Amino acid sequence: MTLNKKEIVALLNDEKNQDVLFKQADEIRKQYVGDEVHLRGLIEFSNICRNNCLYCGIRSGNKEAQRYRMEPEEIIATAKQAADMGFKTIVMQSGEDMYYNIDRMCHIIKEIKKFDVAVTLSIGERSYEEYKAFREAGADRYLMRIETTDKDLYHQLDPNMSWQNRYDCLMMIKELGYELGSGIMVGLPNQSVESIAEDLLFLKDIEVDMSGIGPFIPHPQTPLGKEQGGALNLALRTMAIMRLLLPDINIPATTAMETLHPQGRIMALQAGANVVMPNVNSGEYRKLYQLYPGKNNADVASTHAQSDVGKKIISIGRTIGKGYGGHKK
Repeated sequence: MTLNKKEIVALLNDEKNQDVLFKQADEIRKQYVGDEVHLRGLIEFSNICRNNCLYCGIRSGNKEAQRYRMEPEEIIATAKQAADMGFKTIVMQSGEDMYYNIDRMCHIIKEIKKFDVAVTLSIGERSYEEYKAFREAGADRYLMRIETTDKDLYHQLDPNMSWQNRYDCLMMIKELGYELGSGIMVGLPNQSVESIAEDLLFLKDIEVDMSGIGPFIPHPQTPLGKEQGGALNLALRTMAIMRLLLPDINIPATTAMETLHPQGRIMALQAGANVVMPNVNSGEYRKLYQLYPGKNNADVASTHAQSDVGKKIISIGRTIGKGYGGHKK
């Protein structure tokens, strides 16, 4: 569907008729990607980060955060458990922890690929050489949010980082043949609805294969800890519009939505989403990967129909995907 900035802004502002928008997004989702919900096993393997983003609980400046780093063999063993549970995609996510250099990451990727799974990386900004090596080792997909296309806001929230460098990283990832995932945060301080509309058009323009839309949730141990946040409905409307703009991409029902509302993921799945990423970490690591408060309570990892997430998916007439769940263009 073709929507211009003015039309997107109108839809973002129209809370009264959001159910109509959600229904339309759900119908387009069904038409283009079907009723399968693809489950990805998420391994959050390090909460050490070199960056100091103002909104993030694992920012380098948070001295209260209890840090951890999984060794390669532990990551591989966790991925094996996830594959044995039935997950066909493993998502490896961390802060920007440079301990995981080319040799370590390539070893991890090659070993996990032996379990007949797709491998998704979400480890931030790296060099072209690193992205190329990871791709050649077998990584299939890469997730990295642009967060916002408002460059002034980006530089305000992400000190000592460069919006242009992040954009360049996305282009490198795309050039190397990864499936590209990006996305934005919704409800940030000083973020306008017009800016969100521009974000959506940007994601369409770079032709992402996956787009994650997450509501901003303030973390008390960050400079934005006292901000309001929690814009669940606005995030759902943003996600639904993303489905209208890019009807055949993968869109996750994000953990942040479940954190804000007990049925947050179901609400997202009924408003255009078709992916869920349950956390497969042990409970201890899960508690420590605190990007925002309440995050670790949202997941019980399993692909089984009788699991909590499986029951929720089946209760709304959807099925659990059996394949790798890539973007079928």
